[in-house]
Amino acid sequence: MFHSLRPVQVGLIAAACAAAPALAQDDKMVVIPVPAQPTAIPLDTGKLPGATAPEAWHRQYGSVFARNVTVATLTPFLPDPAKATGTAVVVAPGGGFRTLSMENEGWDVARALAAKGVAAFVLKYRLNPTPEDMKGFEASMTAMFSATARPPRPNPRDAMAGIAPQIADARAAFVLIRRRAGEWHVDPARVGMVGFSAGAMLTMATALSGNDAKPAFIGNIYGPLAAVTVPAGAPPLFVALASDDPFFGNGGFGLVDSWRTAKAPVEFHLFEQGGHGFGMYPKTTTSTGWFEEFARWMDMHGWLKPRS
Repeated sequence: MFHSLRPVQVGLIAAACAAAPALAQDDKMVVIPVPAQPTAIPLDTGKLPGATAPEAWHRQYGSVFARNVTVATLTPFLPDPAKATGTAVVVAPGGGFRTLSMENEGWDVARALAAKGVAAFVLKYRLNPTPEDMKGFEASMTAMFSATARPPRPNPRDAMAGIAPQIADARAAFVLIRRRAGEWHVDPARVGMVGFSAGAMLTMATALSGNDAKPAFIGNIYGPLAAVTVPAGAPPLFVALASDDPFFGNGGFGLVDSWRTAKAPVEFHLFEQGGHGFGMYPKTTTSTGWFEEFARWMDMHGWLKPRS
């Protein structure tokens, strides 16, 4: 059903692209050692076929990013057992399928969820290969943006067909969480997913084409909003986007309309300002409040209340 994720995805990558915010300062990419990840659990999806470059990390915008991820992992952030709700969330960082914003859109989100009593699991999914050296990587990113400043919006079905390895990683994450639900004090029926930019695309693909994953609820944070065919029994959807997002702020809200037409639950927050990739960065814009709105939405649905 799915094709290989290869260079044919240039338009897709740019369309779902990087989670870096529009910050003038601290934008230089600085190589850092691969951090210790003692609690990361390798998933059983194997090594990305044909990948040869080793995993590499860098710092930018006061946060850390991974690239050339060839083996997917899942890192648990578990709440205090005394306040655990039984709800779990798979967190999918963004980065255009070339990098992963592991801190701003991964670990920081997971910690905030755990503080609410939610078991959070950061998915470090496999990525498109990039040049091993930083100079080559920077050049490749510059070329990607300059060549496709306003790329055509891909057909949602074609877009999902191009990220088969990442969908497999997400499915494996759901399998692992449900298999160890007792150990992690998780209700297998209350496992949702939230993603950012490219991670939002992966979240939507997991809900629409992930077969057995079946997220209980999903969050699309500044991801593509193209119209889709909504399946019966679609999960509740939370959407957050800034109107000045350079990638998706002027593309319409077809996804939201699709959910509403299907009479599936959807909540949509369109912030006046915030750009792309605001994540957990503290900013002066109201987009900084997206997480509390997401938490209120979860609470409204009962997911922040303990299991009965």
